[in-house]
Amino acid sequence: MSKILVEVSARHVHVTQEALEILFGKGAELTKKKDLSQPGQFVCNEKVTIVGPRGEMAASILGPVRKANQVEVSLTEARKLGIAAPVRESGDIAGTPGCKLIGPAGELEIENGVIAAKRHIHLTPETAAEIGVEDKQIVSVATGGEGRKLVFGDVVVRVSPNFAPAMHIDTDEGNAAGIGGSVEGEIII
Repeated sequence: MSKILVEVSARHVHVTQEALEILFGKGAELTKKKDLSQPGQFVCNEKVTIVGPRGEMAASILGPVRKANQVEVSLTEARKLGIAAPVRESGDIAGTPGCKLIGPAGELEIENGVIAAKRHIHLTPETAAEIGVEDKQIVSVATGGEGRKLVFGDVVVRVSPNFAPAMHIDTDEGNAAGIGGSVEGEIII
């Protein structure tokens, strides 16, 4: 077994430059609030409102801008919004439901892109080789807070030289395991 940092990822939105300008005005740029564990990724000061058939909620935008718009929510949040969000890997948005995004300068109806992110581990090629796993391999991770120990199955390994080693779970999963913020987990191959 190998140790891995396990982080809870709150709901968030990824936007294209075009969407950013619709929501925040012509020439808008993302402004960094704080860095995330993945190199080059950051939480922005900019927030939007996600609107579904049954509700709405605010969410931070994560930067930098992307090639496609994507909204990542937990399954509980998806239900509150009235959106049947599938569990998918980030970036796999074909055939997913859409929603409305509202910013201070405008609104945008996205046709697809609402997902509940599949739990996953980011690894560099070197770390993956040390652990003995490959890109897209499915593993389990044991973790949990006091009285909430849990083994997460169906964890997809994602390998890239641009990653820093960390596992990401959503707020529903974090709550189930009694995790607030981040803890250490054990990869089970």
